[in-house]
Amino acid sequence: MISLSEISLQQVVGKGYKSFWNFKGRYRVIKGGRGSKKSVTTALSIITNMMEFPLSNTLVIRKTFNTHKDSTWAQLKWASRRLGVAHLWHFKKSPLEAIYRPTGQKILFRGLDDPMSITSITVDMGYLCFCWFEEAYQVLKEDDFDKVDMSIRGEVPEGYYKQITVSFNPWNEKHWLKKRFFDEEDPDTLAITTTYKNNEFLDDADKKRFKWMKKNRPKRYKVEGNGDWGISEGAIYENWREEEFNPDKIAKLPGYKAVFGLDFGYRHDPSGFVAALVNPELKKLYIYDEHYEQAMTNSDIAEMLKRKGHAKERIIADSSEPKSIDEIYGHGINRIQGAEKGPDSINVGIQYLEQYEIIVHSYRCPNTAMELASYLWAQDKTGKFLQKPIDEFNHIMDALRYAMEQIRYGDNYTW
Repeated sequence: MISLSEISLQQVVGKGYKSFWNFKGRYRVIKGGRGSKKSVTTALSIITNMMEFPLSNTLVIRKTFNTHKDSTWAQLKWASRRLGVAHLWHFKKSPLEAIYRPTGQKILFRGLDDPMSITSITVDMGYLCFCWFEEAYQVLKEDDFDKVDMSIRGEVPEGYYKQITVSFNPWNEKHWLKKRFFDEEDPDTLAITTTYKNNEFLDDADKKRFKWMKKNRPKRYKVEGNGDWGISEGAIYENWREEEFNPDKIAKLPGYKAVFGLDFGYRHDPSGFVAALVNPELKKLYIYDEHYEQAMTNSDIAEMLKRKGHAKERIIADSSEPKSIDEIYGHGINRIQGAEKGPDSINVGIQYLEQYEIIVHSYRCPNTAMELASYLWAQDKTGKFLQKPIDEFNHIMDALRYAMEQIRYGDNYTW
């Protein structure tokens, strides 16, 4: 039987992860480009920690439960083989879990799509010490992370510690992960970025591919090669930027028209409102005001529009909620009306907006910038992009499409 003390971690794990491997603080956060060995190193460290601390258990989280089997579960099973201890572990498919045979310790797998399976979690023996959030960029709400964070609580035996590992591919800089872990210094947090250059196990063919990407796909290389913040591919809107500008001055320029859009949300989704100045001839669109808030009643929305000074403007709202439009109209927003939409309205509206250079006010409209940076084409199981957007980051994006209907339809728009 091979013990961990007989294994060279430098040979098994490789270089570039010493601080990650030895850190004992609450949050161990790793952002890495493609091929940076961040996930396999995390899996190796979890197997090692479980065997070093015989009263510890681990919870592994992904956005959706059914993605574990081919990712984290398989990676941890591989890690047990890599460390030469596979005979000491039992990886079960039903229920999906891993059991350390000598002690009965468990690695449990859960998805955020089943919140009750996380908040009510218990372990048969010992303590829940470790947690791994894999592909954490898919966790869109910081509150979802906080709920799991709070479940890793309680005292642990002397010499033990509790730790949450957060691993993800580079994502746009508007994501809460950047502000939470990379922008604010915290002695209880280790936040690092790794790249394929940290992976000495890559062969010449792998390295050649990255060299080709650097030369021929520099935008993609910046993200997947260097591990910088950003989206490498699949972004719906690319011709946009943030800028501080004076909307009053823009409005006085010839050819500009103000447009306003509203998308309804409630308990789980925010209501999204957007105000913009558009010049159809120059194909320029300045977004200068927004609102982004959950649990807004129709009276709340009406009061918000009055407070912002937009009560007398023509506002194009989601026509799938005529009752909401009528109620808001009844609160004094007399020029609100439903969007016409039409066949394949989402893709048609996106194609029209793609013609425009979009300038977002740099401090008035942070949520608009966040959605523009995060709005992607959906992918199938093989990773192929589909001709439809994801159903996320689309509240202000939908409001913007509604607002632009009157420009797109021109003289044929129904007033």
